[in-house]
Amino acid sequence: MTGFGSAEGSVLGGRLSIEIRSVNHRYFNPQLKLPFELAGTESQLRERLRRLLERGHVTLSARWSEPPATESAVTVDLARARQVLAAARELKKQLKLKGEVDLAFVARHPDVLALERDGAAAEWSEVEPIVERAAQQLVAMRAREGATLATELGGRLDALAEGARAVERRAPERLAAELARLKKAVGELAAGVPVDEARLAVEVALLADRVDITEELVRLRSHLAACREALAGDGAVGKQLGFLAQELLREVNTIGSKANDAVIAQTVIAMKGELEKFREQLENLE
Repeated sequence: MTGFGSAEGSVLGGRLSIEIRSVNHRYFNPQLKLPFELAGTESQLRERLRRLLERGHVTLSARWSEPPATESAVTVDLARARQVLAAARELKKQLKLKGEVDLAFVARHPDVLALERDGAAAEWSEVEPIVERAAQQLVAMRAREGATLATELGGRLDALAEGARAVERRAPERLAAELARLKKAVGELAAGVPVDEARLAVEVALLADRVDITEELVRLRSHLAACREALAGDGAVGKQLGFLAQELLREVNTIGSKANDAVIAQTVIAMKGELEKFREQLENLE
């Protein structure tokens, strides 16, 4: 699910701003963008995000809205400066160039002059309250989206349940039609020859067993109930619902293969369409 949260607070005498964003992802994938003063808190940040979110691509960005009150000093690398000066003079000599190598030229060269900070590092106890405030905003936003998704998914489950009821209503008519077709076929093949009624009764019983979809309907309703129970819970349910969606599809496919009936086949096609939409929405759910 998508989400966003931000907060700001005092750290190391400066003002630190933290933003946390999350977008859909199959697994938990954190990415941290931190100033060097927060490098020592990276492991705590990752662990906090991992406990907070089970799925999603999560980006945490921290920046200074007001730099920390740290002391710094300018250092000179004399050896580097001498190398730069010597190289410039050799270049002038070899290429017969005009001009003088001056202080400005040497000072502009990287690493000749460097700014060194005092090495102050932020403590997790300073950073944690800011992270928590941003995280709670993120969680609240994801919760609102989750509630909307749960309503949408519940509608898909209602459609599947109605499809199951339609199949159940049609099943006796379909079985009667199959039995009538079998008797007609046997009569035509027998061409007036007496038919062994006991043998015909056995074939009818076998046919009824082959096309019976009672067990599939029972399991389908059980899976639908499990889906509703999961949606009513408080924890992460994306993976659980993904598994249940696979089981629902298995039962719907079996019903379709056993049905041998145009009306039920059309209902099964509609149910598979609802299941596909259900599974697509699961990609957005934690």
